[in-house]
Amino acid sequence: MDFESMDSPEMAKFREEVRGVLKEIVPKDIMISADPKKNNDEQYELHRELARRMGNRGWLYPTVPKEFGGAGLTVDHAIVISEELDEYELTAPSYSDSTRLIGPDIYVWGTEEQKTRWLPDMYTAKVVSWQLLTEPHGGSDLASAKTTAIRDGDDYVLNGTKTFVGADRKPDWMWTLVMTDPKGPRHQNLSWIMVPADLPGITIQPLDLLSHGGGGGFMSLHNNSVFFEDVHVPATNLVGGENNGWKVATTHLELEHGGGGSISRNRTIERFLAYCRSAKINGEPVIGDPSAQDILANIIMEEDVDRLFGMRNFWQRHARIRGTYEGSQSSYFRKMGGLRVSYAMLNILGYLALTNDEEWNVAERWVEHYQRSTITAVHPGGTQDIQRVIMARRMGLGRTVREEAGQMD
Repeated sequence: MDFESMDSPEMAKFREEVRGVLKEIVPKDIMISADPKKNNDEQYELHRELARRMGNRGWLYPTVPKEFGGAGLTVDHAIVISEELDEYELTAPSYSDSTRLIGPDIYVWGTEEQKTRWLPDMYTAKVVSWQLLTEPHGGSDLASAKTTAIRDGDDYVLNGTKTFVGADRKPDWMWTLVMTDPKGPRHQNLSWIMVPADLPGITIQPLDLLSHGGGGGFMSLHNNSVFFEDVHVPATNLVGGENNGWKVATTHLELEHGGGGSISRNRTIERFLAYCRSAKINGEPVIGDPSAQDILANIIMEEDVDRLFGMRNFWQRHARIRGTYEGSQSSYFRKMGGLRVSYAMLNILGYLALTNDEEWNVAERWVEHYQRSTITAVHPGGTQDIQRVIMARRMGLGRTVREEAGQMD
């Protein structure tokens, strides 16, 4: 069954334009590797350069108005751009949280002055921004944030720690949830603030992780912990109003939980299938074994369903259709499906699925990386339990009033 979208004559013409432009602006040597050592400074700069070139056309977030760095285009244009970029096995951007998470938060909750100040640079890839959510004590309990931001004249003074943050290369901005009223009730004592990353009192400490920080986008060797010690941030950098942070968080979490959607394919599965077509066991191709065929069919179905959820959510978001449980549904299926697919790969390949040895690794280490990353992916963006709770609340199960999804645009 063909699940791909069909172009109108207008979109077919635009697709040809996009193909021609990408052929010119995608750097020849750009890549993403499952080997973190190959995702070096040179590759990082190539990804940033591509993002800048796309940003100059408004294509990093094409449905955003032109005055904020977008192109003022439709959801159909956004789908075409994403599909054509996916042909290069790339997403945009692939090194920063700016356009995927932070920009939309500011677009919904920021003042006109804040949007004018920050969004054009974010949506044209002039700056790198990190989101800082998790704290050492709290895991996925975002409302338990203890990092404080206490008003002192024209500034807020930040103290506290955030962890599992960012990547190897340092950011220009940090977007973080802080406690602005230590004596206030839960959910009514939080605020979001934009923090210049070069302020005195900020320390960034790398973390070594099972997945090497890898995931979608530009993979890295580390995540980080970030420490704030008496960091003075201008009060004008507070977004959405003091102690109104939980409402702002509904937008941020809706995006992080999968509400933004995705067009891209799971290239690791495609590489794995290609390996099974060429590799042989007892002189016969792996894909010819009846037991392997059953497992591979399930893997393909898992990927198709996951991609359909992503495509649906991508369209809803860019068409500005308010969702309900769709983001968490997609996130939950992706997390659990990733574990199922990982286990299926292991059943077919055995120890070969687990080695990154240069001679014996499968699909240039992508399968071995997938084995690690699907384990760690169960936590980020809300655990599987959190996604189930959100879905139940959005359906109104056990409640007289259904919980509303966060506004994304």
